[in-house]
Amino acid sequence: MSKRYTHAACTSFLAGKKATLDQTTLIARNEDNFVAVWPKRAVIHSATELVAPQFVSKGNQFSIELPDTHLAYSATPDTDSSAGPYEESGINSQNVAMSATESAYANERILAFDPLVDNGIAEDAMLTVVLPYISTAREGINRLGKIVTTSGAAEVNGVLFSDQQEVWYMEIVSGHHFVAQRIPDDSYAVVANQLAIQEIDFNNSTDFIVSDGIQEFVKKNKLNPDDSGFNSRHIFGTRDVSDQHYNTPRVWYGQKLFTPNVDQEPTSLELPFIRKANHKISVEDVERLLSSHYEETKFDPLGNGTDAEKTRFRAISLSRTQNSHILQIRNEKQSELNGLIWQGFATSAYTPYVPFFANATKFGSQYQTIDLKNVNLENAYWLYRSISTLVDTNPTHFSSAIQKYKKQVQQYGLARIQAANDLKDFTPDNLGRFNQKTSDETLKLANNFFSELLLSSAEFSKLTFTMDQSL
Repeated sequence: MSKRYTHAACTSFLAGKKATLDQTTLIARNEDNFVAVWPKRAVIHSATELVAPQFVSKGNQFSIELPDTHLAYSATPDTDSSAGPYEESGINSQNVAMSATESAYANERILAFDPLVDNGIAEDAMLTVVLPYISTAREGINRLGKIVTTSGAAEVNGVLFSDQQEVWYMEIVSGHHFVAQRIPDDSYAVVANQLAIQEIDFNNSTDFIVSDGIQEFVKKNKLNPDDSGFNSRHIFGTRDVSDQHYNTPRVWYGQKLFTPNVDQEPTSLELPFIRKANHKISVEDVERLLSSHYEETKFDPLGNGTDAEKTRFRAISLSRTQNSHILQIRNEKQSELNGLIWQGFATSAYTPYVPFFANATKFGSQYQTIDLKNVNLENAYWLYRSISTLVDTNPTHFSSAIQKYKKQVQQYGLARIQAANDLKDFTPDNLGRFNQKTSDETLKLANNFFSELLLSSAEFSKLTFTMDQSL
């Protein structure tokens, strides 16, 4: 299998500004991988950083001419760049956020009439060629959509965009077609490796953007299974057993957390794309979702169900989660403080989310560089991966300790956000220094917790025996 297909199993969340506790827009995602260790970095590219006039993918030779100028933007690239940057998630200097991608699948009939394009745009390139060149979320849909319709797509994917006013979810549904829907301001959505958008209103350009000719394409090739309407999920998506065990249960659990009064089945193929929550959604709520594994249900792999129940559904948080992020666009007086990245590395169930301002020069030196093969506990990814590995030796025993630690970092992070308001200036350099202190202090907390785990783990060795103290 080609390296460019290793990023293939994610869970996404989106919420409009009236659905959240502080009237901010939120997009978030777990970036999962087929392997348990795939080191990631977190960087910020300046607006003056030199970029080649043409981008060429290392994975499939997709190429595109790039504009002469670009915005500063944050990104979380793979440390191993041999297959491409895979920059995945970020916020640019216009406070536009993007997370790419939520891998999905189209049905075989659709792909027979509009196949994927071998050298079309794919996940490895998407954020790099879009985020630095857009000023709104809607512009992101239009730029990526134009690339898909002209150059083709190599994969079926979902892409998240947000700005201060709007949140959008875009789905590339075939080789040259896409649909996109604005998340209503008072609503949220959970997506899990399947095409999710449902009924398209072609007369509503405020809330929907679609590829030219998509209606004619579907009608000409007799692709709509319904008697009326245009349900994108029904037309383009899959409806098989893997959806019921790998995908829809994650959507079910997310909706169970935010809309618990609705009774639904975890294997239902008709779970709604858009939901309204029973309460205002906080960043902490989104962290809970991305860190979850069916807690308080019989399907929790760390719970008390039967072996069959505990292994029936794929959980949201996995050992192979590499980059978990919440991208928050705020409404502060100082626009430089509006782009906020809550960054987590490694297994999200065991990892805290640390807030960094996007309009800065860096996250922190511990996030920027990493030795791909040698574990270094001074590096953020390796430290959080090491913590995750230790906790996994006895997650039940460490449950209380990990929750206490994560709350400690969360409290510190919230205080840091408030402290930023006291800065005398908000230049990228000054915010870079502010981010560095946040990085330094949270990694001190992580190192202390790692030491605690290591000492405690020594008690669980199988090579032990009750010692006679007189010997």
